[in-house]
Amino acid sequence: MSRILFLLTLLLTLATAAWAQTSDEQYRLPLHTVLEQIQQRYGVKIRPDAAMVQDKWLTYAEWRYRPDVEETLKNVLAPFDLQATKTGANAYKLKTFQYHLKTPEEGAAQLAYLASRYNDVASWEKRKAELRGCLWSALRLSPMPAKPASKPIITNKRQFDGYSVENVALETLPGLYVTGSLYRPLKPKGKIPVIISPDGHFGDGRYRADAQKRCATLARMGAMVYSYDLFAWGESLLQFRPEDHRRSLAMTVQALNGLRALDFLLTQKNADAARVAITGGSGGGSQTMLLTALDDRIKVSVPVVMLSTYHSGGCPCESGMPVHLCGGGTNNAELAAMAAPRPQLAITDGGDWTAQTPEVAYPYLQKIYGYYGKTGLVQNTHLPKEGHDYGPSKRQAMYRFLAQHLGLNLQAAEDAAGQLDESKVTVEKEEAQKVFGPKGELLPATALRSFEALQAVFSKSVTQAQAQKN
Repeated sequence: MSRILFLLTLLLTLATAAWAQTSDEQYRLPLHTVLEQIQQRYGVKIRPDAAMVQDKWLTYAEWRYRPDVEETLKNVLAPFDLQATKTGANAYKLKTFQYHLKTPEEGAAQLAYLASRYNDVASWEKRKAELRGCLWSALRLSPMPAKPASKPIITNKRQFDGYSVENVALETLPGLYVTGSLYRPLKPKGKIPVIISPDGHFGDGRYRADAQKRCATLARMGAMVYSYDLFAWGESLLQFRPEDHRRSLAMTVQALNGLRALDFLLTQKNADAARVAITGGSGGGSQTMLLTALDDRIKVSVPVVMLSTYHSGGCPCESGMPVHLCGGGTNNAELAAMAAPRPQLAITDGGDWTAQTPEVAYPYLQKIYGYYGKTGLVQNTHLPKEGHDYGPSKRQAMYRFLAQHLGLNLQAAEDAAGQLDESKVTVEKEEAQKVFGPKGELLPATALRSFEALQAVFSKSVTQAQAQKN
């Protein structure tokens, strides 16, 4: 009886709240009340975080309802820049930071418009120069802050079958560290290629098994690889809170970290500056495209499960700075095109926002590469039955492409029958890969300990860089 009484009370409350409103009050209802009504009316479950709906009121609330629940949710959530994502049968989760999303049709239309603005190398190079200058400014990295004079922190070197691993932290701003794992071939012959591998939003970060297999295999093939953490992710959590990852400055810090990682690799005595590559999946794919667009030192790029015309990254660390507003508006396909005519492999799948890449973004990239007479240097491996990951088939496609363009030993990644073979890689526990020790006990005393401290250091560094430039 108590449950029935509760439901009757709830329905009465909702009805009273609705009927108490008129146009004079703009038919206002609390957002949490509206969501409760929708759950009752349509028989669905909606999972919002409390902070998303707290103190939010919706005007003309019930006038926004439609026979279709998804159309209703769109109408109700749009004023708050929220979206509902289906998580199961009759189940939805509210998501923030979806401001960057277009529909697939809108993305294709924007790309067609952008493509109409250039038709040869000269006009494209002009557009690329405009975009690149804006990208640096949008990230607040023009001019670049001074690089700290500190040496890399290197701990716990291990040797395995054909490769070694050591933990490396780089101070990228005073007190700010990027942490990662440096993989090297055990017996390098002369100059060797270098690869930076930005991490994406996958569980367990760079510690996960597939990331270790990928980087160790590339080292066994003959490359030096630095796999590094996202900002406020992994060991970066010793300095910052998880929620700091969704601050706009995270996008700038991650770009800066990637550029400093490249600086570090190129200082190694056997590094080959003519053979430099980058590859990452998901958020790491966003960084792959952005860093390649920014820096001509990168000669080969492999963005994975991220090349899309209508999705720019569902996190402020990918779209928090106004990079995609540059040049009157751009998208990841145009940013990826800035790699031309450098070799590029876009790996896509049928289970996320890259599903339409073969029909939309890839032909566009071929057109841009065609301006240079280099259409064959851009490729697309599309896996229509796969989803959003950096799984085995995606890794094998990447190994083959990088072996071709970096001169790596593909036999170290495949068996005699040409099948993927990563069996000689040792997958380590997370603790072994931490630069600062299992509990962070080796973190320098001078390390920053809050986002507010980072903001102050960044602002000071930018001001000093501007003063030196002037």
